[in-house]
Amino acid sequence: MIDVLALLCLPGAPETCVERTVPVGAANCAAAEAAARPRIEAWRRDYEVGAVRCGPMSAPPLNFEEVGPGLFVHVGDVALADPDNGGDIGNIAFVIGDEAVAVIDAGGSRALGEGVVAAIRARTDRPIRALVLTHYHPDHVFGGTALIDAGAEVLAHARLPEALAVRAESYLDQGRRQIGGPFLGSGIPEVDRTIDGSEVLDLGGRLIELQAWPVSHSVADVTVVDRSTGTIIAGDLVVDRHLPTLDGSLGGWLTVLDDMGGGGVTQIVPGHGGPLLPWPDGVAPVRRYLDTLARDLRALLAEGAGISEAAARAGQGEKDAWDLFDVHNARNATMAYTELEWE
Repeated sequence: MIDVLALLCLPGAPETCVERTVPVGAANCAAAEAAARPRIEAWRRDYEVGAVRCGPMSAPPLNFEEVGPGLFVHVGDVALADPDNGGDIGNIAFVIGDEAVAVIDAGGSRALGEGVVAAIRARTDRPIRALVLTHYHPDHVFGGTALIDAGAEVLAHARLPEALAVRAESYLDQGRRQIGGPFLGSGIPEVDRTIDGSEVLDLGGRLIELQAWPVSHSVADVTVVDRSTGTIIAGDLVVDRHLPTLDGSLGGWLTVLDDMGGGGVTQIVPGHGGPLLPWPDGVAPVRRYLDTLARDLRALLAEGAGISEAAARAGQGEKDAWDLFDVHNARNATMAYTELEWE
């Protein structure tokens, strides 16, 4: 299996270089170079591209745990993205069927996406058919271009392409600033097919069910149910330890938590933490936090509190229950305040 490797350097900073792999998995070098050419040319627009060569991919496999037969989960750090973790702060999963593999989310940098490909190749030679993006936040999407190079079709909520496009430049700037050198080569993945409602993917003797949801955690959330193991891969609709982050609708999120799951689901892969939570008990902490935020904000609105006061006071009873509370809670409260003040 032949890939193409390229040395990428920041323009004007030759000391900041990394080798990235275009994991095309071709039969020979000529075919690999032809398949990799579009990615290499795209990189030339943003980087100084040094040596380009054929060879096996250099990215080390990410660590994945088999949490059920043929279902693998990588758990990212519950932390903010930085150079030490390389943006590895969101969970990633993949499902192996008899004919193909589907990946759910791709991590927060190109390097992580390459690590996902390496981890899959270490377990199977079946093709990577699909990458499902559960939502558009950067810690879940920036590894996607590596999966695309490996042959995956990208599936996402019908609202995701627009939501990601309007945030693309700020997300890229954030990644460069927070992650630095390990972020080199990262880019916005293009969506091949959108989901509006539900869809079933057949991986060969294994069906996974995709469900697009109304505005909730974000404006474009999708869950994946692996019926073979009774698992719902929930993205950030369900999180563990990491404070829930609101980028959609508080009321919508609570409604979706009521509706997701369905018959046969017994466990959850959350978007952060885990790797597994029981269904439905694993949803309870997220619901408790959202209910607390809503109750506090309604009381503050009744008192006539302004948005700044509400952001400082709402949800404080949950402070000790979550990591990154001080990072995200005020923003959650601000967004929910603007929703609830019109009730």
